[in-house]
Amino acid sequence: MKVSDKYFDEKFNFAGQWDMPSTCGLKIVQKDDISIVLVTELYQDNPGTSVTYAAGSLIKQICDVKHLDINKIKYIECNPSTNSKLSFYDEEMFLVNFILQDGMPVDLKYRKLSKEEIQNLL
Repeated sequence: MKVSDKYFDEKFNFAGQWDMPSTCGLKIVQKDDISIVLVTELYQDNPGTSVTYAAGSLIKQICDVKHLDINKIKYIECNPSTNSKLSFYDEEMFLVNFILQDGMPVDLKYRKLSKEEIQNLL
């Protein structure tokens, strides 16, 4: 179940739940004064926590390491296609909205994006 690098430029190591070493794909695109942060689930190439289960912490870690203003990002999660016959492995992307509480993203809300919305963002 190898994941294509279509939506990421680098592998990003992060501390998952209980500080478990974890890895995701990462692409950052600058649009005007907003940074589009796209994280890709790597399935079997990720030894730890999935991007969804670590989302709040992962958002903060990426902003800290990449020196991004957390108030000026759009955060997108990608569940990439794995060319499986099982429909739950189809490619899907979600915009994750959140509020900050004591500097940490909380109250995460996911909205599935259409292919057109993704093309417009990237």
